[in-house]
Amino acid sequence: MTEPQATPADALDHPPGADPFAPKPHPVLTWVAVIASAIALMLIGADLGPRAFFMGVVLAVVPVPVYLALALWMDRFEPEPPVTLAQTFAWGASVAVLVSILLNTYTESTFAQLFGRRAGEIAGRLVSAPVVEELSKGVALVVLFRTLRDEYDDVLDGVVYAAMVGLGFAMMENVQYYGAAIEEGHRSSVATFAIRGMLAPFAHPLFTAMFGVGLGYARERGQPARRFWAPPVGFAAAVGLHALWNWAAGYDDTWFVTLYALVMFPAFMGLLVIVYLSLVREGRIIREHLGALVEDGMLTPDELDRLCVVRSRLRSTYRAWRTGGMARWRAQRELHRMASELAFHRWRVQRGLSQGAEADARREALYLRRLEALCRAEAPERK
Repeated sequence: MTEPQATPADALDHPPGADPFAPKPHPVLTWVAVIASAIALMLIGADLGPRAFFMGVVLAVVPVPVYLALALWMDRFEPEPPVTLAQTFAWGASVAVLVSILLNTYTESTFAQLFGRRAGEIAGRLVSAPVVEELSKGVALVVLFRTLRDEYDDVLDGVVYAAMVGLGFAMMENVQYYGAAIEEGHRSSVATFAIRGMLAPFAHPLFTAMFGVGLGYARERGQPARRFWAPPVGFAAAVGLHALWNWAAGYDDTWFVTLYALVMFPAFMGLLVIVYLSLVREGRIIREHLGALVEDGMLTPDELDRLCVVRSRLRSTYRAWRTGGMARWRAQRELHRMASELAFHRWRVQRGLSQGAEADARREALYLRRLEALCRAEAPERK
């Protein structure tokens, strides 16, 4: 996905706003994503007419920015690197889709030859699709978990990365569904768009988020037993929800709506509760690891309180925009970002997720210097 960044020797000389520690895009994987998405689109387009394919692409792509904005809204304290988010989305829309198309087609055709067409459809929908698709999406989360120990911090990060890979996968999958529905006629296309575009935009992110939560829980917890069982349980939950979704979709609308009301909606609300609790926990981490800055005089008690609550951060950035325009709004957001980066860096070092004593000290110095400069610039406006 992305290459972890070693601490650069000139980190302290980088201009404000630049992040010398942010992951860089992996050029090979970038080209792999481009090629895989092109092949996947050709395979999907081969089953559709030009008009249906074009309309399917439009309907699938247009709402994606809205879904992405809603997903990224969760990550309020320490936003993940844009490059990493983009490549995670691209993985879901390219490699994960292509692998799933090939393996699901092979599995379904094999079962159909051995046990009949109906058996092939059932195996593809209830066994192959849930396992293969969650594996192909989950690979991205495992890569991020293993390589970006200073970015994949907790459960919330797992949910955010899962949302990115899941939305990328769903976008490409919807091209096929929308295109096929358009070929069948107006009534079918409207029904498909209503179900997939309104009821199910976060189905794939919800499934994959179960695995992301498991990995995030393993990252947060120090006990070896919990680190071991959390990811497998999360992956099993992802496959189980996916299989239930496919099972209900294979029956009439009544079954689907019933499953959505009794299983999927409560699961989604439960995920939102997990996100909320994780945000509360992140606020406590910031308070714990920045408290000393109040004693040093860099932050006031009120400023620390604002840094630890999402609503207070939003109010302070709005007040900065209202009183100082975009320049002060950007400066306030940078202050929030530096404070979060420093707090989470200290939290990682405390838990033994170290890049080495020298690298940790260099990063600490960079964050402190930037935060101090931003606080000095903000000093005349403090109340």
